[in-house]
Amino acid sequence: MAQRLFENTVLPHLDAAFNYARWLTRNDADAEDVVQDACVRAMRFFSSLRDDDARPWLFTIVRNTWYSRASRRSTAREAALPDGAVDEPQDEALDPEERLMQQHTVARVRAALEQLPVDFREVMVLREIEGLSYKEIAAVVRVPIGTVMSRLARARERLAAVLKLTTVETLR
Repeated sequence: MAQRLFENTVLPHLDAAFNYARWLTRNDADAEDVVQDACVRAMRFFSSLRDDDARPWLFTIVRNTWYSRASRRSTAREAALPDGAVDEPQDEALDPEERLMQQHTVARVRAALEQLPVDFREVMVLREIEGLSYKEIAAVVRVPIGTVMSRLARARERLAAVLKLTTVETLR
């Protein structure tokens, strides 16, 4: 019974947990390891889930798992996502030229996000990609909501600056 409840409550969020872990680790293999460890922890501590929304709870476990793994390593490996590592849904309504432009834009934004410090990148991914509320993000990263809002604002400024810089460089 408890295993079935765990499966119904937590497992639907595995893809999102993997996506979040991939942004944290910058590597598919490490993200898989983090999510696997996080799932073991989530199953062990499933009774600590206090509400019906397992997504932020699972993200917190993924984050804690990543930080504990990273702290065990003397030097964290900083590998960029390989080209094409993320399957982006393609808008079939677009013609080939528009689709190519969309893919280029996605690649530019992903590269710009990769340049952000981890604390900024993390809140951006949780808010803009995963759609968590400020309150949920604050719970995941264990900071006050005001800090989340501040990090998001600064992350957006830096992201805009990086995108502007890459646009200027592209035009040269």
